[in-house]
Amino acid sequence: MGEAAEITGKPGWRRVLASLGNRKTGFMALFGFASALPYALLLGTLYAWLSDAKVDLETMGVFSLIGLAYSFKFLWSPLLDRINLPVMRRLGHRKQWIVTAQFLLGGILIVLSTLDPVGAIGWFSLLAGIGAFASATQDVVVDAWRVDVADEVATIDMLSTVYQLGYRSAVLVGGALALFLAEGLGWPTVYGIMGGLMLLVGIASLFAPEGQQSAATVAADAAGLAELRAPGELEPRVRAIALAVVGALWLWALITVGVFMVRSLGSDPEARPDSVAFVAQQGPLIVIATVVVPAIIAAWLVRQKARGNHVLHTAAPSLRRRDTVLDHGYRALILPLTDIVGRLGWATILVLGLVLSYRITDTIWGTFAYPFYLGELAYSKEEVAIASKFFGVGALMLGIALGGVLFTYVGRMAVMTLGALTAALTNLLYADLSVGGAVMAAGSKVIGFTWLVEHLGGDERLAKLMFAIAGENVAGGIAGAALVAYLSSITSKKYSAVQYALLSSLTFLVGTLGRGALGKMIETRGYYDVFMLTTAIGFIAVILCLLEWWRIRRLGKNAGLDAAALANA
Repeated sequence: MGEAAEITGKPGWRRVLASLGNRKTGFMALFGFASALPYALLLGTLYAWLSDAKVDLETMGVFSLIGLAYSFKFLWSPLLDRINLPVMRRLGHRKQWIVTAQFLLGGILIVLSTLDPVGAIGWFSLLAGIGAFASATQDVVVDAWRVDVADEVATIDMLSTVYQLGYRSAVLVGGALALFLAEGLGWPTVYGIMGGLMLLVGIASLFAPEGQQSAATVAADAAGLAELRAPGELEPRVRAIALAVVGALWLWALITVGVFMVRSLGSDPEARPDSVAFVAQQGPLIVIATVVVPAIIAAWLVRQKARGNHVLHTAAPSLRRRDTVLDHGYRALILPLTDIVGRLGWATILVLGLVLSYRITDTIWGTFAYPFYLGELAYSKEEVAIASKFFGVGALMLGIALGGVLFTYVGRMAVMTLGALTAALTNLLYADLSVGGAVMAAGSKVIGFTWLVEHLGGDERLAKLMFAIAGENVAGGIAGAALVAYLSSITSKKYSAVQYALLSSLTFLVGTLGRGALGKMIETRGYYDVFMLTTAIGFIAVILCLLEWWRIRRLGKNAGLDAAALANA
């Protein structure tokens, strides 16, 4: 204890070295690696394998719905705090879930390596879906572990930084390295190797330190439950009904998507359900059930509490365990919504519309990137690895840094609008590639980029691909940095974790739901028409950004007028 105090008292490089030498920091890097590797393999590189196996694009679009596991992980995250696994519970509250998820993911990757993605697409998708669920669960628990183990030496800032380093290294291993290995070894061998790597990570994780919830966290949890039962809060019966309705709507949405996936992937192409019709008919209903109706319920609850209806007038008596579980669920899923609606009022509609549409141009076509590069444009796996992973990641980081710099000069909403506009327009770069890439080739030559690539061992054909990817990734970096800042600005400190998880999950919802229909459109109309469509869709976010910018400026002016009136008074 004295040593820790001595280290924390001496800022600078000695503190950094002490943090890096702490075993918690090492395991944090390992957990960051373990979080990113399955994500890269199941929601990115896997589509390169499916493309090589000649799986049709509509099937890939349906298959990509497994990504909804990451969008809805906030639904089961409260349970992970309160459920213990038989036998594995001996490892500790957090480690039992982390190690179980890692062993499960390793086994799934190995089994996937033995399957034919064409002949066994049903089993293939089922296992990948379970893997996505396990991976999303691991992410939730690793985030909690990081908070639990942080101390004066292994600070939360250092652990977060090291986590990102581990995460980015796994992106390269599961992306670029996997593509290079697949060229010589084949996809089954690559996934077998990656599965073995996850099993080794699981074995190493057995020796990780187990964190304990801090006394402050436990006290805050208890205080939150007590607050729900204080005079002026809504009655337990009303809270239970609201939780049941919202929970039932989210459950219906998950079941609807799951049934569609099973029917689509388990049927012959001629007999499968129409994905375009599903998106057109069920897509709006899913958005209504998971976003619109819960927001309306939250608004009703806010109104009832403000009017004094259905509220407690005396402190609630001691409640049963079932009531405690319901209160935990209400705090986790309903209170964050009521807080947003209570603070934003009618502007909630605009904010939710912006969140749902802002990254749609990226999320809706991202699944088809590998089929586009490898199949349509006929680049090799090595070329795609160099252009998309090594060079593309650098361009993405440049965009993020550029977005951060622009914040200080033009403000958050200006960068948000710029991010939405450039994210939409960069789809035109891929539209050009889909018809030969004459504009990309000319632009690359004009700025000297083609010359640079050729002198580094590439050619003009690779240069125009890298040029297009650079444009999209810089724009995506700006948009991503702007979105993180915007979501952080509209979340309440009291519910920051849940609200941020909920809002960030919604950014992927519409794009993920639309992938099946987009895959069918690519099959029937080609990539060019799809890229023109995604460009047009992107302007929805641009318009909503301008409206939100106007709303925020108006709020600022009104606040200034109120302050001036008070000063004059």
